[in-house]
Amino acid sequence: MNVTVIGAGLSGCEAAWQLAQRGVDVTLWEMKPEKKTPAHTSGDFAELCCSNSLRSDQLENAVGLLKEELRRLGSLILSCADATRVEAGGALAVDRHGFSALVTEKIRSHPRIQVREGEVTALPSEGEVVVASGPLTSDALAEELQALLGADTALHFYDAAAPLVSAESVDMEKAWFGSRYDRGTPDYVNCPMREEEYNAFWEALISAQQAEVHGFEDQKVFEGCMPVEVMARRGHDTLCFGPLKPRGLRDPRTGKEPYAVVQLRKDNAEGTVYNLVGFQTHLRFPEQKRVFSMIPALHQAEFLRYGVMHRNTFMDAPRLLNRYYQLKSQPRISFAGQMTGVEGYVESAASGFLVGVETARRLQGLPSVDFPQETAIGALALYISGGSVGTFQPMNVNFGIITPLDHRVKGKRNKNAELSARSLAIIDRLRPEICPGQE
Repeated sequence: MNVTVIGAGLSGCEAAWQLAQRGVDVTLWEMKPEKKTPAHTSGDFAELCCSNSLRSDQLENAVGLLKEELRRLGSLILSCADATRVEAGGALAVDRHGFSALVTEKIRSHPRIQVREGEVTALPSEGEVVVASGPLTSDALAEELQALLGADTALHFYDAAAPLVSAESVDMEKAWFGSRYDRGTPDYVNCPMREEEYNAFWEALISAQQAEVHGFEDQKVFEGCMPVEVMARRGHDTLCFGPLKPRGLRDPRTGKEPYAVVQLRKDNAEGTVYNLVGFQTHLRFPEQKRVFSMIPALHQAEFLRYGVMHRNTFMDAPRLLNRYYQLKSQPRISFAGQMTGVEGYVESAASGFLVGVETARRLQGLPSVDFPQETAIGALALYISGGSVGTFQPMNVNFGIITPLDHRVKGKRNKNAELSARSLAIIDRLRPEICPGQE
């Protein structure tokens, strides 16, 4: 038994480690140092390109829950992160170079992992394969994958996504459900703005600070998908004739059309996550929080994902992958990391963990592990493989995609703590099956 893993980022290293720990031989391909992407600087594996922070380590936060699940299940990435952590309050921050060096040492010294250096331009024609080549997949491999996946829309090279907010954080005393001209079902949450509110919002939007453009990004991402702040700069009322058009939307409390209306559209089947329609943006994340919270109904909005416009190769995962990140048309091929549509370092590691565990079990004739939607690992995999509605976009882990509690809990932090406790109880029950011999 030998599995080929392509890419030694966080997801690839995690997948290779979980396979090797379960007695499966792994050939791990990494194109560094022979060839680097513009985002990488060192030759080490699992390089953190953007930040030394792996975000919150608190169980009242969904990414904190995901990290704790991975810790309890023997994650390589989390063990190396904990071993190289630096003080950062409630966040898990690491010494970036020390972290990557430790992951590299662990991988290279494992007797069942053979590291091969060089660019992979074609997938092996047989045997189990894990593609973990990342959001900056080389052009040659991307072309190979495009041919494998079939349709022109199967692989996206640019990510233009609007922000997502949790449904429960929208102030429904300042919004209402309805469709334009009351046609069909009331699918949208309508967030009205008076003229003075719109004026303040517009002024803040046109002067807000944009995110840095990296060397691997270019203007292609903006073609056919104009950032909302660019549209606003074209004129004071441009948005009112575009995504904030109030025509046909009468506020039931006044019986009149508002000056402007921001519409929210359901982003998952459960209706716990909503998308800001037409709000693709290249603003910095703190600026998105500041400016978009000026919309009255969103004054206390919980942003589950901020808007992005950048180079990011990712798949139409709900159409192509199952809940174990296997390619439906060729189950011997699995994908892991940001290419699948998971967003973030920890989420990438979680996808690699699940792929590694499931591939090993499949090769050893063992049944698949059922990570339910009550767990962060399971909820993320289920979202990627079909839990979204409309056009699929990458997603960070969040409590909105986890099965809600069957009872009310007062206070958001208390509710999230209960969700985490429920999930970790499930993980502890699954642990002997997933990690036999672990104490």
